[in-house]
Amino acid sequence: MGTVHHVDDERLDTYAPEAWAESICQLIETTDPAAVVGPGTDRGQELLAHVGARLDLPMVANCIEVDVDGDQQYELARQRWGGSLVEHAHLDGETKLLTAAAHEFSPRTVDDATDPAVESFEPTLDEEAFRVVVDRIESSDTGGVSLAEARAVVGGGRGVDGADGYDKLERLADHLDGTVGASRAAVNEGWRPHDDQIGQTGTKISPDLYIACGISGAVQHMVGCKGADTTLAINTDPEAAIMQKADYAVVGDLHEIVPELNKMLDETG
Repeated sequence: MGTVHHVDDERLDTYAPEAWAESICQLIETTDPAAVVGPGTDRGQELLAHVGARLDLPMVANCIEVDVDGDQQYELARQRWGGSLVEHAHLDGETKLLTAAAHEFSPRTVDDATDPAVESFEPTLDEEAFRVVVDRIESSDTGGVSLAEARAVVGGGRGVDGADGYDKLERLADHLDGTVGASRAAVNEGWRPHDDQIGQTGTKISPDLYIACGISGAVQHMVGCKGADTTLAINTDPEAAIMQKADYAVVGDLHEIVPELNKMLDETG
C-alpha cells in the first residue's frame, strides 16, 4: 500500500513556484524517495526544474517510457523538439526527477486497488519563498469547450480561405459538441485568435475525433494533434502530409464537403 503525503500550508493554495518547490525539496529530504514524477505541463516542468536546481539533481522532461533495472538505473525515452524527436537517455541521481509527457499515458484500472495511507506534511517556509505567486486567473471570454478539453475538434487551415470560412466549421463543431481550432498559418493570417492555434506553439489536443480541414500537416501542427484518437483529414491535395498521417482522408474541397456533413447532421437531428 502506498502513502499519500499531503503538504499542509494554506499559503500554498495559490501557485507559488519557489514555495511549492521548497516544500517538495523538504519532503524529499524527509522521505528519501527513489523518484519524483510530475506532469509534463508548464507548471510541472517549472516546479521540478526548481527542485533539481535546489538539490543539484538532474531533471528529465517529457518522458514517454521509463525502464528501471535491478540497480535502480533509469533508461528512458523522452520527447524532444516538440515531440518530433525521441531521445533515449540514462538518468542518474540519488532521487530521479522526471515529468511524464502530456497526452502520452492513459489511466489504468487495477484489480487490487486499496486506499492509501494519508500523512500530513508541514514544510518550513519563510515569506521570501512567496515573492512570486499567481495573483489571479482570468478566464477566456470566448466561452464553450476549451481546445485542450474538447472531445471533438474541427480544425481549419489556410484552405478555409478566410475568417468567414470558419462559419461552416463552427456549425460542424456544434453538431459534435466540440470546438474549433486552427493551424498556425490561419492564425498568422488573422482569421482566428492565437487561443485557437493547435500545435507546438499553440495548444496540444487529445480529442476522440479531430477533423482537419484544409490543413497541410506541418510538423509543428502534427505535434499538437497527435494525441487525437481518430483523425479525419479533408484536403484537395492527396499528397499533403496530414493526409498520409490521418486515420481517414477525404480528397476534396472542404467548402463542399463540410456543408454536406452539416446537412446530413441536420437531417439526423
